[in-house]
Amino acid sequence: MGDALFGHPFRSFFWRPPIFREWSGSTALMDWLESPNAHIFKINVPGFSKEDIKVQIEDGNILHIKGEGKKKDEEPNGKDTTVWHVAERGTGNGEFSRQIELPENVKLDQIKAQVENGVLTIVVPKDSSSKQSKSRNINVTSKL
Repeated sequence: MGDALFGHPFRSFFWRPPIFREWSGSTALMDWLESPNAHIFKINVPGFSKEDIKVQIEDGNILHIKGEGKKKDEEPNGKDTTVWHVAERGTGNGEFSRQIELPENVKLDQIKAQVENGVLTIVVPKDSSSKQSKSRNINVTSKL
């Protein structure tokens, strides 16, 4: 599927840059804003409570957001008697997962998250302390 899709006119529907990874029954639409002091993520999570959402840092700098809601259309006895005619908002499984590779200049230990009115807001403060540059000039000589 990889190379055949690369020249396809609708490749943007199938391919996402590696910085964003999303799986799921929900689209979990997201805005990523950057202020002078922080990166701010706003993610649509309608119907999810704070107990249904997990926000974690994995592999050093990967922000992983996961929603695990309950299926709401199930009968108390465990039998699903609901007939779906249109499923544009998902199939009711109430799950999503999203991973975002964070930039290097953030304070991972000061991340805050809140959910209100169906929107999850995650604030990732920037680290403004000066760090040693990752590049440096090497003097080139004619002999070692």
